[in-house]
Amino acid sequence: MTSFRFIHAADLHLGSPLSGLALKDRQIAERFAAAGRDAFTALIDVAIARGVDFMVIAGDVYDGAWRDNSIGLFFNREIARLSRAAIPVYFLRGNHDAESIVTRTIAMPAGVNEFSTRKPETYIIESLKVALHGQGFAERVASDNLALSYPPAVPGHFNIGVLHTSLSGRPPHAVYAPCTPADLASRGYDYWALGHVHAFEEVSREPLTIYPGNLQGRNIRETGAKGAVLVTVEDGVARYERLTLDRARFEMVEVMVTPDMRESDILQAVERVLGGIAEEADERPVALRLRLAGVHEDANRMIAAHAEWHDDLQAACQRVHADLWLEKLVIALVPPEKPKAEESDLDITAMIDAIAGNDAIAVEIEGLIEEIAVKLPGGIAARDLAFPDGYDALLAEARAILAARLEN
Repeated sequence: MTSFRFIHAADLHLGSPLSGLALKDRQIAERFAAAGRDAFTALIDVAIARGVDFMVIAGDVYDGAWRDNSIGLFFNREIARLSRAAIPVYFLRGNHDAESIVTRTIAMPAGVNEFSTRKPETYIIESLKVALHGQGFAERVASDNLALSYPPAVPGHFNIGVLHTSLSGRPPHAVYAPCTPADLASRGYDYWALGHVHAFEEVSREPLTIYPGNLQGRNIRETGAKGAVLVTVEDGVARYERLTLDRARFEMVEVMVTPDMRESDILQAVERVLGGIAEEADERPVALRLRLAGVHEDANRMIAAHAEWHDDLQAACQRVHADLWLEKLVIALVPPEKPKAEESDLDITAMIDAIAGNDAIAVEIEGLIEEIAVKLPGGIAARDLAFPDGYDALLAEARAILAARLEN
């Protein structure tokens, strides 16, 4: 067999709106909003710079139906750069850009090949002795095991299976084209290029089966470095390296607070933890969800002074990294337990628990949450991101604020 290299990418989600991110700095917000397209441009750049022989995209090129042709024209413009560099592209549709969802089309440049959505299709690159097998989604929901209908391996070729699948389950991703690693192995292929799961995963070594993850994180649920994989094949043996291509990043971090820590100690502890994140980000803007946890005498006062702590910690973030922004501050501190003799006659916990058990109050609070959510950036779609813990978390915060006021 000949030696060759290819890039395996998936889940570009071009046209995906940025949700659940409220940044006061307009320029930083714009950088996050443009990150998806910028990451795709970077993917094309690295493919040309590395001189790869072809590219595989395993589904969800688009995030959904086009509002207009601009996103299709953008994809066409960038992918045409590969065509001019004589780098063919093989892609298929996933659940987000299934044939029934993205119905608009723009003629693709020469060398851009889309797998059929009706049945598995095979493309042969005779000069490299490569066979690529794949089937795209005709409908958003694909409940059948598509892998078992893929054809046997082509003898004398390096066989690549391309599939958008959740395998046997990858929460929180919905189940699509369910199958097992054993089902994939039964086809006799040398490499499986998977899509759908947004976190990188090496599923199997024999055969090499990879989820590259999505190209660009879009919200706080998609943290860490994002990108694609570069696969090198020599004498029929494949090895890979990850390509980091994201242009903005989401991170979550927890800092433990101990009872003896002063305010300055907490700020310094945060800065120490963020040092590694800043180094890894390498000049990218970072949206950070920071959680303070532990036991502290001033827990209730700190929760009540959330806005002040947010600003102090935002300043601490920027002392570490100029483009490190708090996506959200969670103060999950609890006060130390007091002896019974020191407890107040006014039992705040009992009062709030009584309110929590009132169904009418619960319905009213949920209604207020919905009313507030539609006014947030991203609208009602941002509700779960803005209020991830819902009613219970709001009650816990109310409990702490009341306790802090009674302590003054």
